[in-house]
Amino acid sequence: MKYKGYTGSVEYHADERLFYGRVDGITDLVSFQGDTVESLEADFRAGIDDYLAFCEERGVEPQRPCSGRFVLRISPELHRDAALAARTQRESLNTWITSAIQARLAAKERPAAKRGAVVKPAA
Repeated sequence: MKYKGYTGSVEYHADERLFYGRVDGITDLVSFQGDTVESLEADFRAGIDDYLAFCEERGVEPQRPCSGRFVLRISPELHRDAALAARTQRESLNTWITSAIQARLAAKERPAAKRGAVVKPAA
């Protein structure tokens, strides 16, 4: 579901016979619900409009979902080294950087073991 650049994800709760949704890609909570697809879509659009009006009333910039594009400022040397590494692996620089970010995020999710510490797997 998309509206004004925002995307919503939806779950169905059978016991309540309701669809519940939330706007993805922002940390502010914008939720919506409906018992039909039509009412769900209407509440989604109303929720976005209310959120934008709320932000405007308070003079704050509404959060925007990430577009998947950003400018990266790095030294020319690091740019060259990354481009050479990507070329060596027959990848585009974009693909190579995406893989590097994914690897760094995956490493962040794993707790780092302290030197000499024994890490026991969760039961």
